[in-house]
Amino acid sequence: MSKILPWILLIALGLSASLHSQGDSSEASTEGQGATAAAPEKPSSEFAKLGELSSQLGIKDLWSKSKTAKDPEIKEAELKSQLRPLTKDEVKAELEAWQALVKLKATQRAEKESEVRQLEAGEARKQANSRVVELGTIIGNLADRMRIVIKAFRTVGGEVEGYEQYVNKVSSDGIPDIGASDNVFDIGAALYAWLVDPNGGIKWGLRILSFLAVLIAFKILAAFAAGLVRRAMGKVKKGSDLMRSFFVNTTRRLIFLIGLVIAVSQLGVDMTPVLAAIGATGFIVGFALQGTLSNFAAGLMILIYRPFDVGDAVDVAGVSGAVEKLTLVSTTIKSWDNKQIIVPNNSIWGNVITNITGNPVRRVDMVFGIGYSDDTEKAQKVLEEIIAAHPLVLKTPEPTIKLHELADSSVNFVVRPWAKTSDYWALYWDITRSVKERFDAEGLSIPFPQRDVHLFYENALPTPQAS
Repeated sequence: MSKILPWILLIALGLSASLHSQGDSSEASTEGQGATAAAPEKPSSEFAKLGELSSQLGIKDLWSKSKTAKDPEIKEAELKSQLRPLTKDEVKAELEAWQALVKLKATQRAEKESEVRQLEAGEARKQANSRVVELGTIIGNLADRMRIVIKAFRTVGGEVEGYEQYVNKVSSDGIPDIGASDNVFDIGAALYAWLVDPNGGIKWGLRILSFLAVLIAFKILAAFAAGLVRRAMGKVKKGSDLMRSFFVNTTRRLIFLIGLVIAVSQLGVDMTPVLAAIGATGFIVGFALQGTLSNFAAGLMILIYRPFDVGDAVDVAGVSGAVEKLTLVSTTIKSWDNKQIIVPNNSIWGNVITNITGNPVRRVDMVFGIGYSDDTEKAQKVLEEIIAAHPLVLKTPEPTIKLHELADSSVNFVVRPWAKTSDYWALYWDITRSVKERFDAEGLSIPFPQRDVHLFYENALPTPQAS
């Protein structure tokens, strides 16, 4: 927006200046001649006598040693190609030559701005303003090429901070300094002249259009790629919803981020230092957030290997309950007594994971005891009848009913029927009630833990005799 808002001001002031000039019919002919005179020269004429100017300004040595600055209008691609084989010292010489050219034009612009302030409103002032705009455009073009040389100098290990500060200070991509005049119509005319200059406003307009076009194209591409990933993930039957969502969103955001970097570069911004700063910042942030990143990595492993999903009953990291929510950092579990527990993914992945509802069928393990004096055959038959009669017990796998243990206080039978996972507790509670009722009806005891204590006396004391 900071780049677009000045454009709105440029158009408004330019139109205002245009309307103002059209309103004065008595000067129409003069203004027509002035418009012709005020038309900016082609930048190519600026450097026709560069050799003479370099001698006059004391930069002849810099200019004569340069291989690229002798042609200030060199194509950017050609400039990059010529800089590539140069050594560090040679690139530095090129950089100083380009800096001298920028300084030359910046000095000329400063002088012309001073001249504008001293002139009265009229044709001469209008021409001086147009020249300020023209010089600003030339400085912007030179600055673009100087930044290319700065980047090359940085690549070979040169210190570029001072050069970057200078070029950023004196260049404004050709945008005129409106402080050079206190007349709103002069300002409007100058801005309008910059706006229609092929190397000024039009160049920036094309850059902004290119920025928007790249951004829109990558937005569409990101949506299309995300749709492909969504359809591909939909064919993965064992994939969780969170995993699908993660890969779809990551694809969309990654492609759009790449598009944003490319789009910003269309504005002439050198993304190399920006990406380097992001990398350094990422390293620092990653070091500071080791625990969070560890949870993030564990969340990815949970997504990929899918030991459980939302809605499953699990026992993880000492917590038992139903999985309510799963993110890349933590897992939310609702305990059986309705408490919400948030467990870091690192604690889950680094410990044993028990998925209680991971399989559709479960075995119900129960133990029932009878007294040592009870009929074991009768007890076996009663238990088999109870299991066979219950509708929730599956026929396959077959249930197991065996005399299992001669315990301290009881003879124990293991009863292990199979049921659907959703019927586990209903079957467990029904069988327990049925066994108690049938054992009572059949006269089978359910012993409780007991201990007999026998006391033996040795060397008993004699019984006292009555006196």
